Amino acid sequence: MAQGGFGIEIILGIISLVTSLVAAVVGFGGGMLLIAILPIFLAPSVIIPVHGLVQLASNSSRMLFSLEKVRWELLPQFLVGSILGSIVIGYGLSHIPMNYVPLAIGLYILLNLWSPRFSALVTRYESFYLVGFLQTGLGLVVGATGPLGLSVLTKKLSCKDEIIATSSLFMTISHFAKIPVYLVITASLFEDIGLIAYMVIGSVIGSYLGTKLRFKAKNEVVVKVIKILLTLFAIRMVVGVAL
Repeated sequence: MAQGGFGIEIILGIISLVTSLVAAVVGFGGGMLLIAILPIFLAPSVIIPVHGLVQLASNSSRMLFSLEKVRWELLPQFLVGSILGSIVIGYGLSHIPMNYVPLAIGLYILLNLWSPRFSALVTRYESFYLVGFLQTGLGLVVGATGPLGLSVLTKKLSCKDEIIATSSLFMTISHFAKIPVYLVITASLFEDIGLIAYMVIGSVIGSYLGTKLRFKAKNEVVVKVIKILLTLFAIRMVVGVAL
């Protein structure tokens, strides 16, 4: 599966640690860094499944290390939406045009963060049922849907630790929903379980270190960084589709 041997396992373990640390400090971004690097080391057929498993470990450990900060009252709505999204979008994958989904996500994030009029308008209809439906359902085919939930949480919550911990819970559910799909599309996923183990261990250590660093950081600084990174990410999505 990997291009190389034991040394590649160590390298990817360290890369997973660093990207998971980044995500634990600011709430997201580690997964995008990781998936940009994986093609250097892995065969194309296993990049998405391996990335999903490592991100599942990264997000779930990040949530566990901040468990007391999770806003559990938001879970039921998100979970119901996630189940419906997996069923509806999963069933209709072959009939849904996905080319412009990143454009829609990018524009939504930009308007939600920076347009008070749009933000006030969508707040009437915005719910975590809808966030769960879109984030998990579209996540089956579109790599980066976590910022959807994060942009809404940034509006609803003011504490950086609550935002990141609750977002980690949401992303854990979304990544977990992908496992049955991964098992169907590739039979070779667990052929090199050692590589996956190194990457999972690295991601858990990164989550732990990043959580400690985040707890020491100022609340307003981290929230501002989240908004700036979300903005840059959204612009990248819009420009990527336009080009």
